[in-house]
Amino acid sequence: MPLIGYKTACVYYDRKVRVAGESKYPLKKMLALAIEGITSFSVKPIRYIVLLGIISVVLSLAALIYALISFIFLSVEPGWTSLIVSIWFLGGVQLISIGLIGEYIGKIYMEVKGRPRYNIDKYTE
Repeated sequence: MPLIGYKTACVYYDRKVRVAGESKYPLKKMLALAIEGITSFSVKPIRYIVLLGIISVVLSLAALIYALISFIFLSVEPGWTSLIVSIWFLGGVQLISIGLIGEYIGKIYMEVKGRPRYNIDKYTE
């Protein structure tokens, strides 16, 4: 209800000690519930993936500069730097691409839920 603007309230109560021993709700179900809660109301994990991709691309460009300087002024193992830099760069580009696709899917998901963007309390004429 808070997502669409309805008034909410808290209900406080005294929680009594569990009489029947320990909870039978296993860790696997609790983790599944946590993941469902995180992914159902937010596209923030997808944005973290995009950020990780951007960081990876920036680090690969920094490694490319370091590799070029090392290649020119120092002796390095041939092929190692180009291989590592290309793997980092392509991995970062893939993470950015997957994140952007995820953003679109997240927007579609939020729209399909059918939640109104606002609630009209009363009409005035």
